[in-house]
Amino acid sequence: MTELKMKALVFVSPGKIELIEKPIPKPGPTDALIRITTTTICGTDVHILKGEYPVRPGLIIGHEPVGVIEELGSAVQGYTVGQRVIAGAITPCGQCGSCLSGTHSQCGGKPMGGWRFGNTIDGAQAEFLLVPNAMANLSLVPDHLSDEEVLMCPDIMSTGFSGAESGKVKIGDTVAVFAQGPIGLCATAGSRLSGAGLIIAIDSVERRLKMAKEVGADIVINFKEKDPVQVIMEITKGRGVDVAIEALGAESTFQSCLRVLKPGGTLSSLGVYSHDVHVPVNAFYAGLGDQRIVTTLCPGGKERMRRLMEVISTKRVELKSMVTHRFKLHQIVEAYDLFANQRDGVLKVAITP
Repeated sequence: MTELKMKALVFVSPGKIELIEKPIPKPGPTDALIRITTTTICGTDVHILKGEYPVRPGLIIGHEPVGVIEELGSAVQGYTVGQRVIAGAITPCGQCGSCLSGTHSQCGGKPMGGWRFGNTIDGAQAEFLLVPNAMANLSLVPDHLSDEEVLMCPDIMSTGFSGAESGKVKIGDTVAVFAQGPIGLCATAGSRLSGAGLIIAIDSVERRLKMAKEVGADIVINFKEKDPVQVIMEITKGRGVDVAIEALGAESTFQSCLRVLKPGGTLSSLGVYSHDVHVPVNAFYAGLGDQRIVTTLCPGGKERMRRLMEVISTKRVELKSMVTHRFKLHQIVEAYDLFANQRDGVLKVAITP
């Protein structure tokens, strides 16, 4: 019997990715095979491309799938072939100690153990994707929502919102969000939905600062024009912010978050760091400031996805406009070049096989 093939983007070596043909995977009893209809490129994929985050050569990259169920494992119930679905970037098993303790992203008790797509198993930048533990991870897409409307749910929206959630943003809080890329914009939107009284967004790209105002920022600061730490401390009359969200993954923004954080405040870190991060002792009040530093890996699972799609369905937030460029799968290397080098005002790209 002839083995069926699909087109897929694989990591070859640092700085090199390649679109090749690979066998279409066959689902096991608890898996589902979905035909990808739309996916995208994440900043973490760029870290992988650059060799800053190691994965095995030949691995299909990508962790943000929207698709249609093509085939179901023999033990999967409650779904039918042909249904439109998304799966989170994090695919918890729902049964291990970590999952049952509520830390689904660390599934299996391993650091980042729930992040499988494009990390430990083949990912979504392909014509087909094998979803493990399908009954815990497949979430049905409402008919009235388009692929692009839900494209941010698997990672960007879930991660950004978790910045506000982990930071425990309360009604009336003052929040600073450093970096207004896709995740930072979602952190800004999530802070507004959480009830923040004043949201300050920091970036250097005017288009992103404009979008930050659209999704919930009250004040925007272009860090190329003004020192954001100084401006924020002036705005807060020296008090500092209740929650500072780091959404870039750079030591400079991490330290700026600490420098604007009030005693007793929370630094909510979402960035993926490629180097050691140092804590300035004065901004850390020598470790005696009752501050919290929390990190979050994108929450996943079907219930998380359902909740995020509900927010979109009820028009609490509109994120489709984050898709600034569109490519076909055969153009994905070109899309990576555009996205990795942040040309032409790119925010997110939609990849359609």
